[in-house]
Amino acid sequence: MYFSFFDWNPAGQSDFVGFDNYLRMLDDDLWWRSFRNLGIIFAFSIVAWVIPLFAAEVVTSFRSDRAQFAYRTLLILPMAFPGIVTALIWAFMYQPNRGVINEALRALGLGDLAQNWVGDPDLAMLSLLLIGFPFIAGLPFLIFYTSLRNVPREVYEAAQLDGVGRLRRVVSIDLPLMLTQLKLLVFLAVVGTVQYGFVAYVVTGGGPDNATLVPLLRMFSVAFQAQDWGYAAALSTMLFAVTLVLSCVIVFVRRGSPGSVDVRGM
Repeated sequence: MYFSFFDWNPAGQSDFVGFDNYLRMLDDDLWWRSFRNLGIIFAFSIVAWVIPLFAAEVVTSFRSDRAQFAYRTLLILPMAFPGIVTALIWAFMYQPNRGVINEALRALGLGDLAQNWVGDPDLAMLSLLLIGFPFIAGLPFLIFYTSLRNVPREVYEAAQLDGVGRLRRVVSIDLPLMLTQLKLLVFLAVVGTVQYGFVAYVVTGGGPDNATLVPLLRMFSVAFQAQDWGYAAALSTMLFAVTLVLSCVIVFVRRGSPGSVDVRGM
């Protein structure tokens, strides 16, 4: 933060510029575009929770503990792989000439659908969002599964006697009882999204035409390519402030979660 008030040169003289670096943000179209992309990534990650929630519902419905253990282990195992490995695998799959996706399309006689997935500005963001598809494995599944396992069996039995269907049970029972866990997931999603950068760096580098630019990559570009260290410090300070504010809002907006659900009122 200190260096954000200077025209900072690590190898030479640094001149005090006050709030000039912060005022520059107002006219930095790439900075605001990176936040727009960040909003898209966050919204998509929230919507994608439907898939691990569905997977957790399916796994907990198995009566056999062995079956639950097998599927749970299978879906949690990918968490052991570093994210950089996943990014590199998908970068290879997206290659326009020898990538797995385009090769599969050609093998199926659908060569006309082959695309330059991360080289086309209109497709790059979508391709970035789909990394990890079908999004079943990972921390959201583990949290949903654990939460569903902790729901008292009597609640489900009472709902069944009242004729509550599966979808209605998820909306009226499961989700309300998971509010605390959902709050945790939202918090982790906010922090993870704001810090999002290495996947975009590996797969697209923020391009093409800044279509997948995110704040971390903008900061990296300003600091190490333009070597505008003072402005990069201001950008990092602003990003920290945004993360802090959003985290505080999430923590305090709902300090508790309901401890029970009245199925008779559904």
